[in-house]
Amino acid sequence: MEYTAGIGEKIVSRFLLLPPEEKTAVISHGVAVRFSDMNKRLFLARNKVRFFEEKYRMKLSELEEKGLPDNADYEMHEEYILWHHWDGIVEKIGKQIESLQMIAEYGVFR
Repeated sequence: MEYTAGIGEKIVSRFLLLPPEEKTAVISHGVAVRFSDMNKRLFLARNKVRFFEEKYRMKLSELEEKGLPDNADYEMHEEYILWHHWDGIVEKIGKQIESLQMIAEYGVFR
């Protein structure tokens, strides 16, 4: 099933009809499931970043400052791209987790 704005509006309108305790339960359970999923993805992404940091004995930001060595081989170029990818995932998921925490606190404690 493809998600469209119309479906989102229907979901929101139905959600708003729920009693407050049901809204809180839906948010609490949904946040718990999403936190679990996001934390698994964050764990994987951090491990990938750590692998590259240990292999090249530097942070990505240091490599960015220095640039790739003139004698960098194909493998290093490929890993540089992957390193960027996983570093971006760490940042993206970190922000998503922060947003979810704010939603959870608002939905559960207000």
